[in-house]
Amino acid sequence: MGAISQECNPNVHDLRVSIHRSSTVYPSGPSDGRSMFLSNIDQVLNFDVDTIHFFAANPDFPPEAVGERLEEAVGRLLVTYDFLAGRLKYNLEEERLEIECNGAGVGFSVGSSELELEEIGDLVFPNPAFRQLVAEKSDKLGMEDRPLINFQVTFFKCGGFAIGISNNHTTMDGIGAKMFFENLASLAHGRPLSFIPCNNRRLLAARSPPQVAFSHPELLKLDLPPLTLDAQPSTILNGGVKDIDFKLFRLSGDDIAGLKLKAKAQGSSGPSITGFNVVAAHIWRCKVLATMAPGCNPNDESRVLYAVDLRSRLRPPLPQSHNGNAVLTGYGSAKYCELEEGPFATLVEAVREGAMRMTDEYARSVIDWGQLYKGFPRGDVMISSWWRLGFAEVDYPWGRPIYSCPVMIPNSEIIVLFPDKKGMSDNGVNVCVALPTKDMENFERLFYKYLGEV
Repeated sequence: MGAISQECNPNVHDLRVSIHRSSTVYPSGPSDGRSMFLSNIDQVLNFDVDTIHFFAANPDFPPEAVGERLEEAVGRLLVTYDFLAGRLKYNLEEERLEIECNGAGVGFSVGSSELELEEIGDLVFPNPAFRQLVAEKSDKLGMEDRPLINFQVTFFKCGGFAIGISNNHTTMDGIGAKMFFENLASLAHGRPLSFIPCNNRRLLAARSPPQVAFSHPELLKLDLPPLTLDAQPSTILNGGVKDIDFKLFRLSGDDIAGLKLKAKAQGSSGPSITGFNVVAAHIWRCKVLATMAPGCNPNDESRVLYAVDLRSRLRPPLPQSHNGNAVLTGYGSAKYCELEEGPFATLVEAVREGAMRMTDEYARSVIDWGQLYKGFPRGDVMISSWWRLGFAEVDYPWGRPIYSCPVMIPNSEIIVLFPDKKGMSDNGVNVCVALPTKDMENFERLFYKYLGEV
């Protein structure tokens, strides 16, 4: 087996970053001052997503040139993405969030580290110190004053650098973010936009009246007080479990191929046997069994959750350039006894059913459910996959990132899939797990036990 695990405990805990200048970048053209409707999917994603994009030194682009070129490209891009220069507000009459496209601008800062890039260590392993590469957020700013996106360029002594981007998730999903980065890179090159984004969020509006046609066991009704203008972004992804360990498990291409063969030998159908489906099934089984409470009813149902792109699933399909959050939570379900004793193929099929279930009718029912209950997905395992978003494939004037990754927040509810670092060509995947120490020991034991049965 090619799988390895490594504690996410880097030697470098302080990147010694100093910020040299901070500014606000405004759209280089006028904004029409409209209010942008946010779908029910957007509504529950009011939290920030922080990503880091690392670049090797490029002699043609010294620090000043990168900062200036990027800042200029951001200003131009905000003409098309004018909502990013706006601010969230709460519409009291409609009782929902929207974006006021007021041209208030985005944050942009430039800094430097006293370290060389190679001193940080392996970029694949989540390092809490990476948070220093993303612009600091001011807790004193209310929702209506907080920029929806912030950029920070940090240069290392070797000439390499990192671009940290923090954006509110209401603005776009992962696919939309990839298009945004492609457009940013294109403008930095001096070229036209690579994609013309579709910013019409009403394509995912609820029906009137709402028509909930399914039971939706993957969703939880929340009894929340009315949102106020001073509300802080959702803390759903901030966890709440203290004293948890990070560990990264790497599945090589051979490991994944072995899982596929195992599923096939046990009767999984051809369309089910994808890399994601077998990896998700393996993680689901290990996480649930590692954390299952003593005395749990073996006939109780477990659910694994993951994002499903809606763009091609709706009727009519959404434009592929749809820029909002066009994803919903797919789920697979199985009894606890099936996770422990059942064939692996059963779990792979259950994962596949989550995506197959996401038809136009089902997706519209979820959106309408959100109109009535304003709830949130629930399950035993939530998998956030950055595996094939392709952020490291974006070609900037100074080159492609040597690695792109989210800044990890300790959360025992979510397992994150990362792509391999450039140079690892066997199509493997990195699995980042955060669990209390005892549960982590159980997870690791089960991870290799079931992998060894391939």
